[in-house]
Amino acid sequence: MQLLLSTSGYETMTAANGEQALALMRQRRPCIVLLDLMMPVMDGFGFRARQLEEPTLARVPVLCLTAMFDASYVAERLAVPCLNKPVSVDRLLMEVEERCPSH
Repeated sequence: MQLLLSTSGYETMTAANGEQALALMRQRRPCIVLLDLMMPVMDGFGFRARQLEEPTLARVPVLCLTAMFDASYVAERLAVPCLNKPVSVDRLLMEVEERCPSH
C-alpha cells in the first residue's frame, strides 16, 4: 500500500504498531490513517481508542482495512469506514482521494 500510494503522489509514513502510529501523528498530522487491526504492541482497536482521547488526533480520518473481521462490524465498533482485504487498488485510491483531495 505504501508503494501504491507513493507512486500515486501521496507522501506516506508507516508504523509497525498503534503506539508508533500515534507518535508519528503527533509529529506530523496525516490527512488519513490506513489502519490494520492486527498489530503487535497496540492493535487497531487500542489505537482508535487512544486516538479519540487526543482532540487534535481525533480529527484525522481513519480508514480501517481488515482480513480477520467482518468490515461492517468493525466499522460500527470503531465508528470509521472499514474495507475487507484484499482491497481493490481502485477502491483504496478512491477512498484515500476522497479524504485527501489535495495530495
